Amino acid sequence: MKNDRNLVEVKIGALIMDPNTNTPIVVLKGVDSETVLPIWVGAFEANAIALEIEKVVPQRPMTHDLLRNVIVECRLTASSVVITDLLENTFYALIELLDENNSPVSLDARPSDAIALALRLDCPIFVEQKVIDLSAA
Repeated sequence: MKNDRNLVEVKIGALIMDPNTNTPIVVLKGVDSETVLPIWVGAFEANAIALEIEKVVPQRPMTHDLLRNVIVECRLTASSVVITDLLENTFYALIELLDENNSPVSLDARPSDAIALALRLDCPIFVEQKVIDLSAA
């Protein structure tokens, strides 16, 4: 889990379009730092993030809403989302959950899906410092 990692807490600073590629970008900004981390995401995931930011409730549950409902109904608690790595221009993330006994359960996820879920579960988002360092290089 996050005990021995060098983590930076972030929030969504902006959801913008890359003018060159017409691809959505989620811009993560440090809560207590000047950290800025852009992550290019798919259109579906950007839409899921935007709907939750704007508190738009769809008529039927979207995929991220469904996953949130499964987590809640299985009596899991979201402790955090962590952007864990950046390899060959691909970001990696974990959704960190706790079961009824406070035992950790980690799920591998795309950062865009993890962020969309973090918004729905109201849990903090962190980035490992090494990811920030790699993205700046």
